[in-house]
Amino acid sequence: MRYELDHSEIREGVERLCAQFDGPYWRECDAKRAYPTEFVSALTEAGYLSALIPEEYGGLGLPLSAGAAILEEIHRSGGNAGACHAQMYTMGTLLRHGSDAQKRQYLPAIADGSLRLQAFGVTEPASGTDTGALRTTARRDGDRYIVNGQKIWTSRAEHSDLMVLLARTTPREDVTKKTEGLSVFLVDMREVRGSSLTIQPVRTMMNHATTQVFFDEMPVPADALIGEEGKGFRCILSGMNAERILIAAECVGDAKWFIEKASNYAGERQVFDRPIGQNQGVQFPIARAYSQMRAAELMLKEALRLYESGGNPGEEANMAKLLCADASWAAAEACVQTHGGFGFAEDFDIERKFRETRLYQVAPISTNLILSYLAEHVLGMPRSY
Repeated sequence: MRYELDHSEIREGVERLCAQFDGPYWRECDAKRAYPTEFVSALTEAGYLSALIPEEYGGLGLPLSAGAAILEEIHRSGGNAGACHAQMYTMGTLLRHGSDAQKRQYLPAIADGSLRLQAFGVTEPASGTDTGALRTTARRDGDRYIVNGQKIWTSRAEHSDLMVLLARTTPREDVTKKTEGLSVFLVDMREVRGSSLTIQPVRTMMNHATTQVFFDEMPVPADALIGEEGKGFRCILSGMNAERILIAAECVGDAKWFIEKASNYAGERQVFDRPIGQNQGVQFPIARAYSQMRAAELMLKEALRLYESGGNPGEEANMAKLLCADASWAAAEACVQTHGGFGFAEDFDIERKFRETRLYQVAPISTNLILSYLAEHVLGMPRSY
């Protein structure tokens, strides 16, 4: 079978859909800190959010590169997939580690949009990226677990029905490694919200619908456990490469948007009776950003190739995320600088996209942690954390 990463038909379809949601739509959502419900509904109805769910469960059964193409095109078109991208990689925990009964119960409803799986409860205020140090607990109580604790940066919790939750089921002092004794649950938030589950929005510099979540004696049925009790860290870890690859694709889309905006403006804007793009001081940063984007895009394609060939490309997935995030940020800087004062004006959409793409230097993993991973696991240096 011929290997194909571009998915040109999917890209064209996403581009047509995104044309219905132009700059004014995204600016209004941003100004009101509103969730882009209409956009997410359109993506769902078109089947794009079920792209990676197997056909037997009602999805399109497409490879990861198709998901990457969808997310890239959303960002290249000037939109933001942050409102819904988690469904693509969060459902992978259920797909890879859930029981047959769990998959039959939830995946078809996730595929057709009647159930929303957008929330991912892992990070905590005290532990940050140190997942093994999390303090949220789930104790067994007959045919259920009782959950207590807190999560932060749980984006889209207000706009999701289900949450993939990581909690400690064995006390830290009773395990050899701190990543042991953690378990994953698929929580139906509709049943506990407002009683034992409290969701509080966290206002950030961009419209990202993120929250902190509090669990107070929250009951979770025992059959909500995904995989084996105490082995949840592996379940979460297995999806991180896919997540980083998909986020890298969004960064490439952002970079392409910034570069196109900057190039067009540089050719049109007249100062001192000449287009500013005639000046090498304007040309060079845009050209360099383009070069960075193309190089990062090649690493992304290599990570996708290895992933779809059955590998687990930790090195390539992390480098793709690192390089693509750096490329989008470089393109954003060049675009703002090219536009001068207009780069800060809301009507140009640049300042909104500038804020949005800055996130990827930090999330879903800090670029510094990627460098630490490469230093230790690829270059053989001593462990730094």
